[in-house]
Amino acid sequence: MEQKMFCFQCEQTAGGTGCTGGAGVCGKSSTVANLQDELTGALIGLARACQSGHPTAYTHRIVLEGLFTTITNVNFNEETMHTMIDKVNAEKAAVLSSEEGAADKLRRLFGGTSAADKAAANFEMKKIWNANEDIRSLKSLILFGMRGMAAYAYHALMLGQHDDTVDAFFLKGLRTLGEDLTMEELLPVVIETGHVNLTCMEMLDRANTGTYGTPVPTEVPLTIEKGPFIVVTGHDLKDLELLLKQTEGKGIAIYTHGEMLPAHGYPELKKYKHLKGNFGTAWQNQQKEFANVPGAFLFTTNCLMPVRPTYADRVFTTEVVSYPELVHIDDNKDFTPVIEKALELGGYPEDHEMTGINGGKTVMTGFGHGTVLGVADTVIEAVKNGAIKHFFLVGGCDGARPGRNYYTEFVKQTPADTVILTLACGKYRFNDLDLGTIGGLPRIMDMGQCNDAYSAIKVALALSEAFGVGVNELPLTLVLSWYEQKAVCILLTLLALGLKNFYLGPTLPAFVSPNVLNYLVENFNIHPTSTPEADLKAILG
Repeated sequence: MEQKMFCFQCEQTAGGTGCTGGAGVCGKSSTVANLQDELTGALIGLARACQSGHPTAYTHRIVLEGLFTTITNVNFNEETMHTMIDKVNAEKAAVLSSEEGAADKLRRLFGGTSAADKAAANFEMKKIWNANEDIRSLKSLILFGMRGMAAYAYHALMLGQHDDTVDAFFLKGLRTLGEDLTMEELLPVVIETGHVNLTCMEMLDRANTGTYGTPVPTEVPLTIEKGPFIVVTGHDLKDLELLLKQTEGKGIAIYTHGEMLPAHGYPELKKYKHLKGNFGTAWQNQQKEFANVPGAFLFTTNCLMPVRPTYADRVFTTEVVSYPELVHIDDNKDFTPVIEKALELGGYPEDHEMTGINGGKTVMTGFGHGTVLGVADTVIEAVKNGAIKHFFLVGGCDGARPGRNYYTEFVKQTPADTVILTLACGKYRFNDLDLGTIGGLPRIMDMGQCNDAYSAIKVALALSEAFGVGVNELPLTLVLSWYEQKAVCILLTLLALGLKNFYLGPTLPAFVSPNVLNYLVENFNIHPTSTPEADLKAILG
């Protein structure tokens, strides 16, 4: 059968090997998938051009936008894909023309100065997809890690933060993808991707807390109050803030969804009284949960699924999110169409009760590193006196594949003398459970979005220092779920920090070859998840 596309970057890729037909499991068409490959090749061309030209702040932003656009469940739109490719190619030409002797540089780099010559210089991604499986595997880890990291860097940039080290690495990593390198040469770049992502997550944490304050523990209701409302999903806190400002005093309630839930913990966002609660559960349930809902939905980042007719007229996109025929809010950030739709729909006539997947009516958030380390003495004393025997970090991406109830059952079965730290949308499998407290602290503590893995790392390192042991000697086990590329860059960060003996599921990535997997198992003792009972026994004895 003819291969119309090739994509294996998400956990639910077809057959556990790769999407190759007319559309991917995520819903993007083969045309869009191939355009995303073309875009990636153009980004490699731009990175090459930056070696002889002078990249600007705009160049670095284009790189972030381009990489972010290719993350799973972000862009389903052929038109905007073509626009993004054109922007990258135009910036490549601008970078090269910024120096004397530009014509000579163009000839040397591209073999000529015509548009055709320039296009020909962009990398052909099939060279990676058809490469030796180990080379393909390592380059995929670098590429997917950079795509995830680009999302974090983009959010930080929206709040005025950037880092020269991070910007420079994106160019280096892209050039690496286009070079003929051995496994031995690629492995250090894989680990470097993880190190740089830590810097990137730290930058985003600084941007978020510097702008909106240190998160505080907050109980968030799941009931939707009567009257007009807008649901905001994704990860971009700046977009949420702008919408809150534009809806103030208009009688419209704002609800978070998915990865936007942690917004409720930030003091500068909490002050908006019309930020009411959280709508629904994780991203993969949106086609069911959004159907015929009398409210408007705003997607600020990824996790958009193909939109169904039962709610297509009330879905809006912004930033790099794009879907055919949906209204897009451009960089002017005038949310009037979203507001007008919410007022037109009117909301529920009476309060509408929703619950988590386990029937809970509220969830907690706001346990970032500032909060947890603020009670570090209490935590340390609880460990010393035996009240806390073990910490679990159970988090990551959620998804629709059968078997993800593993994470629900795992948390339910953890002993009463253990603490569950969690983050990202994987927490929706269990965050509405009431597992009681230890020493006045809840047993389940939501540390935030996927990028808030930085908080978990910071807490682990602080505990390591407090007890005078290596981080791998702590009574701490990471039980991770993955779906898309932000989970990949977090995984690489954990590897870069030398963390070992953690569990990964619900399946192992299709892009990890047997040899690369063996390397990871031998050097980092990564375990595929099995059953909650077996894994808990192996961890706790």
